[in-house]
Amino acid sequence: MSIGSHVVRNNAFLAPMAGITDRPFREIAEKFGAGLVVSEMIASAALGTGHHDMVRKLGKAGKLPHVVQLAGCEAEWMAAGARIAHEAGADIIDINFGCPSKRVTNGYAGSALMRVPDQAMTLIDAVVGATPLPVTVKMRLGWDDDSLNAPLMARRAVDAGAQMITVHGRTRQQFYKGSARWELVRAVVEAVDVPVVVNGDIIDFASAQEALSLSGAAAVMLGRGAQGRPWAVGQIGAQLRGETPQAAPTGQDLVALISAHYEQILYEYGIAVGVRAARKHLDWYAQAMGLTLDKPTRLAFLNAEEPAAVLAMIGEIYSGDWKTAA
Repeated sequence: MSIGSHVVRNNAFLAPMAGITDRPFREIAEKFGAGLVVSEMIASAALGTGHHDMVRKLGKAGKLPHVVQLAGCEAEWMAAGARIAHEAGADIIDINFGCPSKRVTNGYAGSALMRVPDQAMTLIDAVVGATPLPVTVKMRLGWDDDSLNAPLMARRAVDAGAQMITVHGRTRQQFYKGSARWELVRAVVEAVDVPVVVNGDIIDFASAQEALSLSGAAAVMLGRGAQGRPWAVGQIGAQLRGETPQAAPTGQDLVALISAHYEQILYEYGIAVGVRAARKHLDWYAQAMGLTLDKPTRLAFLNAEEPAAVLAMIGEIYSGDWKTAA
């Protein structure tokens, strides 16, 4: 499978997730074999005006093609954002038509663009015209069940120059409730002649196989299924190729990975912000291990402000010797 001139190494991708798929997280997913990783959603207008946090999000991770996802509702800013991303080393630009957050959709961006196809196409035109990089689009099935317009949106997006389409198998009004309807993605596959990626509720090889079978898509994309399990993307990618996947880290290997992840987060954000940004990841790692920490321990661990104390507790909690709460 290719996106422009970029050949992906397998067909399991890490989804863009705001506040989650930052550079440290993407580096881990790449290390464990993810076929492709995508940046956090970057607000094009804020990037265009030099907002520090948006510029930071442009940071490249590892050696995979650098996919930068842009969000916005104004063609001028989307074009400016694409040019800035290109200059910063992006290899592929992804356009967000899928975010269901009210903060985003109230600004007529993200999945709100599914309701205004003509405006959405002006954004693709602007990005395609601003940079020679391949452009891709991530969307939902539609705004609601009365407007399942993803096939039409996808066809128009490809006509405007999009070279890959990713579809989350829910409508915007579903948010993350219910189940992803992978079978409805098949209409998108049949509507376009570029690769289609299916997203939503994919957590392991079995769900990836089912999603591909029902949708007819070329690849899968993991979002929440990778939280606390950044290695899962590469494991699925290997299995889809008929290869033996890397084993999930355990014991001291897991301690080393989580410790390094924590330290990279502190480096990425600075200590004051980093200790807070890391908490959700530490919690997800515990959940992925099936650890149930007693309330005092959990509060002490996740609220600790001193990095040395957190690193010491990482060594205790994730080594495999921790006793789960009764």
